[in-house]
Amino acid sequence: MGADQIRRWESGALAHAVSDPFGQGPLPWLRGSDNYFDDTGQMVPWYADEVLARGGSGGPRTADDVRRQIKGFASGGAVAPGDSIDFHITVDPPQQFSVDIYRIGHYGGHGAAKITTSPRLSGIVQPAPLIVDRTVSCHHWWQSWRLQVPSYWAVGAYVAVLTTVDGHRSHIPFTVRDDHPADLLLVLPDVTWQAYNLYPEDGRTGASLYHAWDEDGRLLGEEDAAVTVSFDRPYAGAGLPLHVGHAYDFIRWAERYGYDLAYAETRDLHAGRVDPGRYRGLVFPGHDEYWSAPMRRAAERARDQGTSLVFLSANTMYWQVELGPSASGVSDRLLTCRKRRGPGRPALWREVDRPEQQLLGIQYAGRVPEPHPMVVRNAEHWLWEATGAGDGDEIPGLVAGEADRYFPRTALPEHESRILLAHSPYRDGDEVLRHQETSLYRAPSGAWVFASGTFAWSPALDRPGHVDSRIQRATANLLDRICKRD
Repeated sequence: MGADQIRRWESGALAHAVSDPFGQGPLPWLRGSDNYFDDTGQMVPWYADEVLARGGSGGPRTADDVRRQIKGFASGGAVAPGDSIDFHITVDPPQQFSVDIYRIGHYGGHGAAKITTSPRLSGIVQPAPLIVDRTVSCHHWWQSWRLQVPSYWAVGAYVAVLTTVDGHRSHIPFTVRDDHPADLLLVLPDVTWQAYNLYPEDGRTGASLYHAWDEDGRLLGEEDAAVTVSFDRPYAGAGLPLHVGHAYDFIRWAERYGYDLAYAETRDLHAGRVDPGRYRGLVFPGHDEYWSAPMRRAAERARDQGTSLVFLSANTMYWQVELGPSASGVSDRLLTCRKRRGPGRPALWREVDRPEQQLLGIQYAGRVPEPHPMVVRNAEHWLWEATGAGDGDEIPGLVAGEADRYFPRTALPEHESRILLAHSPYRDGDEVLRHQETSLYRAPSGAWVFASGTFAWSPALDRPGHVDSRIQRATANLLDRICKRD
């Protein structure tokens, strides 16, 4: 199969989107002058809907990984106000392009706000990616633009929107963080985002920790996927991570209601750049499957020192990974997970006698092929207060994507109190009846540890078509109690 004939439904990204119905979209949308119109006069979001990639000159078209009209990545990890971040961008054919910087937030329902725009920049065709043992890296690309982040910029999740003169568009996510104390630290799951990244999604060379292609363009599974992936490359497709939508849903909701948020990435947790004592709680808003040993130690230390932990997704901390330096010596630019291949110890945390339940209170049970209702349990608990939910009530569609549950034969963490707040039956891919659970426990330090046990919790906060006022209120009850240290 030729590269130009790759069918989108054979891509690894779309294959995994089947298990994550809330993966990328709808991403933050803007209104007014920052919207565009397609050839039929229909308004489309700022991130360029997939339909535009099939033609239409009325607005931007999404760049792809076959022609690579414009693609890029950011150097380093999260950046502090006053520091700089470098962007490495390829443009084919060579032409001028610009970079619009947006900050994700509520912004009166717009979902993001434009912060600044670059001058017109000269684009070049960068060298082909380097590939060694299925590891794809673009660390040899020339720097295209350096953004000096002003000291007055707010911390948060940002997106660099790349647009060529001829109207092709791509994206680069990045984070602005600092060390100032806050009630809540939002930890963006960049390690898991990279694990799923199949760039370049071209039917020939791209590889993630899940997929690669053979010489005939057939998509291969985990046994033939990459063992190591690089942060020095763009994200596949539109340039945004597969599971980014979960985090953006939470951000819009939390900033709408004025929660005092700081921001970091999981690589900050790994590198010891997070001091848990500065925060009343750490919030993990999205699919956060891949954890290094230092990441886990940091979370356990936070809990044991009295900092609460909030896990708003499922299948958290499932695979154990290692982070290493790039070929040029930049730390934490290579992500390695051997899974069940090659030398070394097993890669599942539960296989090294450290099951995730010992931190979360529940752990991964399996995929949920079709959304099922969440069934409320222990409705008299303060988490369900003022939600209107009663015991046995069903919240439609709240068990979706993947699910966690309590494993009775697996040790629980030390706790002063513990409760399961949902017990929800669903059928797996083999039509076997299983169940999902939502957990909350209080550690001896006084820290609360909450685990939603489903992919659908964050989308219920601010995802059009999925918002549920009961989940919004329950989340507010939890965060308010954490922020007040009750």
